[in-house]
Amino acid sequence: MNSKFSHVALIGKYHGSLTGGTPALADALRETLLKISRFLLTQGCKVAIEQETAHHSGIADYPVLDVAAIGAQCDLGLVVGGDGTMLGIGRQLARFGVPLIGINHGRLGFMTDIPLDSFEATLTPMLRGDYEEDHRSLMHAKVMRDGECVFDALALNDVVVNRGGTSGMLELRVEVNGHFVANQRVDGLIIATPTGCTAYALSAGGPLLHPSVPGWVLVPIAPHTLSNRPIVLADQSEVAIEIVAGRDASANFDMQSLASLVRGDRITVRRSRYQVRFLHPWGWSYFDTLRNKLHWNEGVA
Repeated sequence: MNSKFSHVALIGKYHGSLTGGTPALADALRETLLKISRFLLTQGCKVAIEQETAHHSGIADYPVLDVAAIGAQCDLGLVVGGDGTMLGIGRQLARFGVPLIGINHGRLGFMTDIPLDSFEATLTPMLRGDYEEDHRSLMHAKVMRDGECVFDALALNDVVVNRGGTSGMLELRVEVNGHFVANQRVDGLIIATPTGCTAYALSAGGPLLHPSVPGWVLVPIAPHTLSNRPIVLADQSEVAIEIVAGRDASANFDMQSLASLVRGDRITVRRSRYQVRFLHPWGWSYFDTLRNKLHWNEGVA
């Protein structure tokens, strides 16, 4: 069969093997990856395995490529895992413009939205070009200390400033485009993209943003002042958060963390010039995803 995609990189969830995952789970993932790779061959695709995936799964049947090589050689990334797996590889491949398809081998699966038990029927038309393309913006965040950048990261979901586990509230100075907004006494503060608004920001009471909205949500975590509410910002803004008071604060950029922020540290967030390209089955709807993943309409006759 003829596929629109000639060279496909297979990326799998391997983090469990690093954090105590059982051999049975690792074997199951390996068999899943091999089953998908054999299917891709029947569709006329050349298959490669991402380097870390190959290492932790023990798959040695296909060429192994690191992220840079995938970006240079492959025209599609097929991600098998959960949203955490997609977040990690999405950030890394965004600069190369490689589109990604997600097969859910995790739990919620907002981004890895193809069920594993129906991947063949779903992927067959997609590989021929019948799909919806969905672009998601990234945030570019820096931590500045005494005028020097001590941390630089991309984030697809959110940037979170949190208090320490045993410390009291933080006091954070918030600025947007250089304009003072407020000093907030909070347990933390979340800046989330439309992609990340269904993650931590939702748990903290933030709104949902459709992916087509060029905005961010700024969501306080347990604010001291109850009138301190979430606010939607244009994603062309630069948001700065300065540590005014509080001990043991940390900053998290998706799954990347910087502990031990100190007074005077500034976290700046801008929209990155890179976007992640997601491919979904034809007829995909963001509202279908929300309804299914958030269990809307349950109990409705």
